Amino acid sequence: MRVATRDMQAGFHGLSKAVLIAGPTASGKSALALDLAQKTGGVVINADSMQVYRDLRIITARPTVEEEARVPHRLYGHVDAAVNFSAGAWIADAAKALEEARAQDKLPIFVGGSGLYFKALTRGLSAVPPIPPEVRENVRARLERDGVEALHAELARRDPVSAERLKPRDRTRIARALEVIEATGRALPDWHREGLPPLLPPGEFSALFLAPERDALYARIDARFDAMLASGAIEEVAALAARQLDPLLPAMKAHGVPVLIRHIRGEVTRAEAAEFGRTETRQYAKRQFTWFRHQLPEFEWVAPEAARGWLETRAGQP
Repeated sequence: MRVATRDMQAGFHGLSKAVLIAGPTASGKSALALDLAQKTGGVVINADSMQVYRDLRIITARPTVEEEARVPHRLYGHVDAAVNFSAGAWIADAAKALEEARAQDKLPIFVGGSGLYFKALTRGLSAVPPIPPEVRENVRARLERDGVEALHAELARRDPVSAERLKPRDRTRIARALEVIEATGRALPDWHREGLPPLLPPGEFSALFLAPERDALYARIDARFDAMLASGAIEEVAALAARQLDPLLPAMKAHGVPVLIRHIRGEVTRAEAAEFGRTETRQYAKRQFTWFRHQLPEFEWVAPEAARGWLETRAGQP
């Protein structure tokens, strides 16, 4: 067993500088990454936009404390929910985690379901500078005062390309596009043309998309959401709601959070909240399939039962 593990580790370091494990929610990505890290002496690096928040371990299905203790885990729960964390902030943190893994001669294993994070990792990202807090607060205040339709109309005047691309009621993205104009004097498409290079260019990684059969995946999603409720998700969300943070913050929009806040306020029953949460998560999984198929075709789609064999093949195993 030790010989096989050494061979697997050597094979991966010889053939790939990093392994990327993507897939829809509840597909078994974290367990697969943990298993691979144990076999290769690797480090698991989070690529899920909601698992970065320390306030949300249960509702985002972050690895447990016990799992995190078994192998090195990076970029899990390291951001406060009050922070408007972005793909740009994540890629900066990911660069440090990647550098640390390489310095320690550990296989970097990026795992998650956030397509934009993986796209930034392998294709690069626009070089939009940080938005000053006062600019963000001003745009958000106008959003609450004037409504999303008014801000979309303003965006159509100032950045018609972005306005045409966005849905008229997409509060978060409309606000973001206006924040960029206010802070930099330039529209988002201008920044997108001047991108940062990828951390992992082609040839420096092996990438799989874990693709379970849909009905089986949806059954797992339903069971997992119910298990979250039984494990304290309502109490976790109640603690977050008590902070009275801006509802437009990413952490406040994590799947299950808004409906559980409504349940805590007495607006819906627990059963209604559970059904909505399960449905919302299934819909999100469907979007993940579509996004990766069209945006990141270099990811090889692998059934869960074949995933370990796929990884061993990439490690030079028979």
